Amino acid sequence: MWQYFSLRSRIFLVLAALVLTTLAGGLVTIWHNRAIDSLISALVDKKVASFQAAEELETSLLMQRGFATYYFLDGNPDWLQQRRHYQQAFQEWLVKARKSAYTTAMKDLINQIDAEYQGYLDLGNQVIKMYQEGKRKEGAKFHWEVRRRFAAIFALCERYKLMHEYAIDRARTESQARARFITTFASMAMPGVAILGILLAYILTKQILQPIRRLAQESGPAPGDASLPDEVKALSRRVYNLMENVDQAQSELERSQEHLAQAEKWALVGKLAAGAAHSIRNPLTSVKMRLWSMNRSLDLTVPQREDLEAISEEIRHIDSIVSNFLQFSRPQKLQREKISPSAVVDQALKLLKNRLQLYGVKAKLERRAVLPEIMADPDQLREVLVNLVVNACEAMVGGGKLTIQEEEGEDGDLGRVAILKVTDTGPGIPEAIQEQVFQPFFSTKEEGTGLGLSIANRIVKDHGGRLSLQSQEGQGSTFTITLPFSEEKAWATS
Repeated sequence: MWQYFSLRSRIFLVLAALVLTTLAGGLVTIWHNRAIDSLISALVDKKVASFQAAEELETSLLMQRGFATYYFLDGNPDWLQQRRHYQQAFQEWLVKARKSAYTTAMKDLINQIDAEYQGYLDLGNQVIKMYQEGKRKEGAKFHWEVRRRFAAIFALCERYKLMHEYAIDRARTESQARARFITTFASMAMPGVAILGILLAYILTKQILQPIRRLAQESGPAPGDASLPDEVKALSRRVYNLMENVDQAQSELERSQEHLAQAEKWALVGKLAAGAAHSIRNPLTSVKMRLWSMNRSLDLTVPQREDLEAISEEIRHIDSIVSNFLQFSRPQKLQREKISPSAVVDQALKLLKNRLQLYGVKAKLERRAVLPEIMADPDQLREVLVNLVVNACEAMVGGGKLTIQEEEGEDGDLGRVAILKVTDTGPGIPEAIQEQVFQPFFSTKEEGTGLGLSIANRIVKDHGGRLSLQSQEGQGSTFTITLPFSEEKAWATS
């Protein structure tokens, strides 16, 4: 049956038995101490006091013996005075004995002694009176009755005393019985506790410590095990390292799943973009050509020309969306050449000059010196800058200030780098969505495709660099482009 219990249940059962045995021993000890205390109190407060009264009662009765005879012999009244003294003492001890009696039998016996003693006093007084009147023969005759009654009262007092001795002996017997019980219980409990302790030690040694020791030895050494004093701590260290490895594997698995889901999404979008290109772009091209022809050949009024320009603008917007889908689904290969990032910035600002004026945005370029040349695709880098500047302009409704900073620096992973910072004075991006802005199809604009920043981030990564965001809500945003000067690092990460 023992084998059906789990290790945890076995340990708990043994511990519970040990605790219960210890508690039982403690409770029995407390009970015994209280019983002894109660017994001692009873002996001191009741039995001893009552026994003392019984002894004094017997002694004071004995002290009364012979005074009437002495008076009969010499007629000295002092004997009568001493007789009255001891009679008074007997009466006092009789009152104390009645108060200290603690059983019904004792009280009945005291009442019997009292009644017999009153008869003894009356008869003794009659004998003394006869002696005083000179009736010596009559007095001597009753004197023998007085002696008989004295013997009867003495027997009652002796019986009362024996009753107390019996009560004390019984209390002693009860105490000895309790002591024997405690001794027997302790004699049985101590081996039981010892057996339970040995069983617990066996379980801990054989079923816990030895398996842990074997597991620690078989799992191989872990870093820092040499300084550990025992296998338990070494195994704990190894289990902790294993948990860290599992956590890392779990994190990598989650990232792999995210990348897989992203890859599936990109593949689906690629198919969608390819279909859109074949189905939409060719008709759009035809519509744009006809609109351009109509604009040149027709004599349109001002409202009609405005409507035509609005239609053309919407068609250009649709064409831009289709182009973004195509670029996202079929990214172009980098056409690398040596070019300074400063030159790309100048081209982007020149291209966006009219749009900046249209949005009411003042652009400021902070450049200490022209940045050194790097191996990059100028068209795609320019597209990144254009995307960032246009987004900043659209964020600064009603105008604002745009700052582009150029600087060189050092990066722990990329080495020597060129840094381009695009800072706006717009409303900023909430912290809750900052990690999502580079994800495909995520956009805070109603008409946005959510692909601009994703494409820009991919282009920068293809160049071996990094695109990051710093923003506080209500204080604008800063997008930082970090590009390595080292051609090897750029190609290694692309």
